[in-house]
Amino acid sequence: MKRKNSSSQIQLQKQIIRGILVIGALALVIIFLFGNHGLYQLYTLKKERDKIQQNINMLREEKIALEGEKAKLQTDYKHIEELAREKYRMSKKGERVFKVIEKESNN
Repeated sequence: MKRKNSSSQIQLQKQIIRGILVIGALALVIIFLFGNHGLYQLYTLKKERDKIQQNINMLREEKIALEGEKAKLQTDYKHIEELAREKYRMSKKGERVFKVIEKESNN
């Protein structure tokens, strides 16, 4: 009878130890995945970093384009004249400016 009790006690202890190990392993997995420095947090931070980097690249390209436009406006009088005519409808003395109004098309 002692053998049976000690055998069942050993089995019970093994089950308790397994249960504790499983709970501990699950806790570690949850912390690893969802903790402050977990995989999910790293994934969201990487996505945010990529989005910010794309924005930086777009702004750099825009800056280069604006610097080119600035240089044109400082030196290219033909470009200034073209811009004044198109954007501000300016004209030289003696010129007439016509505004063309397109008809609405009925489909």
